[in-house]
Amino acid sequence: MVPLSTISSRGLVEALDEMVLNGTISSLLAAKVLKQFDKSFIEALRTKVHSKIRFKGHLDSYRYCDNVWTFDLKNASFKTDNGDMQAVDRAKIVACDAACATIKSRQL
Repeated sequence: MVPLSTISSRGLVEALDEMVLNGTISSLLAAKVLKQFDKSFIEALRTKVHSKIRFKGHLDSYRYCDNVWTFDLKNASFKTDNGDMQAVDRAKIVACDAACATIKSRQL
């Protein structure tokens, strides 16, 4: 299970990289587009997503660095509040305190 934001941003980065290499847009414009994508995605999650999800699995490892928790799970299952369930072999969960979260510019 790959987060939608990861899929979306990967595709966006690949498209922007291609446009920069072709000379269609500048690298500065590509960076601005990525920054706006991050802002818009976070705002959409904050204002439009009201679902809850529960997960369980075997905790393989965890890390805490710079106010960011990273959990690596094996044999994980995810259950939404409407009862849908998805099982996966491996999952990585990255979480941070919303009050500490800031959007940083990405480098292409």
